[in-house]
Parts: sequence; structure tokens; C-alpha cells
Amino acid sequence: MLDHLGWGEIMVLLLLALFIFGPERLPGLAAEAGKGLRKLRGLVKGMTDDLKAELGPEVGDLDLRSLHPREIVRKALMDDDDDPVVAAVPAGSVALRLDEPAPWDPEAT
Repeated sequence: MLDHLGWGEIMVLLLLALFIFGPERLPGLAAEAGKGLRKLRGLVKGMTDDLKAELGPEVGDLDLRSLHPREIVRKALMDDDDDPVVAAVPAGSVALRLDEPAPWDPEAT
């Protein structure tokens, strides 16, 4: 969620929070925010555990993070281990030269 923020923006937000809430209340608000985040994480973990228990043992080892759209895109585009373009080239085929046009079949259009 806050992946696009740099250090400069974070410092501006911290200074803004310091001016709005004051130095007396800021540590208490940070502690409450930390407690709230821990509680939210516990609730989400409980929900995922309940979901896995309801789905049964056949999908109990399912990694729900792998179903996140960001993970799907990262695996599809960023992983170089199994390049789908290289895997799609049949063995024994010859690659085109840089100046060679791609073959075109008029009957295929």
C-alpha cells in the first residue's frame, strides 16, 4: 500500500503528524496504531486458518499469497527461471536474424 512512498515523503508525513498531534500524544498514537495492526494481523491470520480448515485437507497446504494478483504478475513477468518465451520455442528451430522479417502465411489470415 505504501510501496510508492520514498524517504522524503515519509519524513514529511512524520513532521505533519508531529505538528498535528503534538509531541505529547504522538507516542501514544503510535503505540495504539501498532496494537491495532497486530490485532488486524491476528484477525486475518485467523480468517485464513479458518478458510484452510473449512476447505479441507486436500487444499490445506494451499499458499493463499500465491493467489494475490501482484504475486501472479511477479511470477509471470519477473521470474527468469522458466522463461515462457524460451520454453515456447520448439527444439531444433532456427531463430530469425535481426534484419529478417517474420514468416507470413497469407492463408492464415
